[in-house]
Amino acid sequence: MLGAIIGDIVGSVYEWNNIKTTQFPFFQPDCFFTDDSVLTVATASALMSGKGYPETYQDFSRRYPGRGYGGNFSDWIYAQDPQPYNSWGNGSAMRVSPVGFAFDSVEAVLEEAKRSAEVTHNHPEGIKGAQAAALAVLLARQGVSQDKIRTEISTRFGYDLDRTLAEIRPVYTYDVSCQGSVPEAIIAFLEATDFEDAIRKAISIGGDSDTIACITGGIAEAAFGVPEEIAEQAYGYLPDEFIQIVEKFYAFVNGE
Repeated sequence: MLGAIIGDIVGSVYEWNNIKTTQFPFFQPDCFFTDDSVLTVATASALMSGKGYPETYQDFSRRYPGRGYGGNFSDWIYAQDPQPYNSWGNGSAMRVSPVGFAFDSVEAVLEEAKRSAEVTHNHPEGIKGAQAAALAVLLARQGVSQDKIRTEISTRFGYDLDRTLAEIRPVYTYDVSCQGSVPEAIIAFLEATDFEDAIRKAISIGGDSDTIACITGGIAEAAFGVPEEIAEQAYGYLPDEFIQIVEKFYAFVNGE
């Protein structure tokens, strides 16, 4: 899950200032964690504690306000009886990477990804985006090749993953939908050769840069791991609570 958080932090300064190249400073002083990191950490916390997703997402979002939450989600955060609002936005996919690390079967990952999504994003595209991102994490964890991941995700979910970043980059614009950002995030991973390369490629697409890089980062961590020096730099942008949850989550998924 740290890979997703790193993608969010690095991409944070490019969401409204897109850069269509992989050549940029990786961490910058004005980088910050956004709602993507808050909710990724919240997903991990819910998985470890057994508490419901609605109460956990509300708790973390209320304690870390002003992090770029979408309009409908911002209202949902403070609802007395929070109900899903049929969203197809990419918020379901950006917070789901812990699910891909916590479960070891395709069936379990797909079901839990659906559970995490549908408390807000119960539109079929919102659920599909979360499932595709989580399944890509699982497959990468299991050592499945990038080519086979491409085939599995495109066959199962109908995403066009045969496009290249060179084709996408010149015409891609801001798109917060799952269907308009999850495939692109997965393609960035599919073309990557290591973790940092994946994040750079995701950000170079443009659009909703922090979220695309967050989704890519979770998958890239599962495939390549996170270099220690990058992890240490990322921790410098995070509150102590997040660092503790990240470390507890790794122990949790490793059965420690």
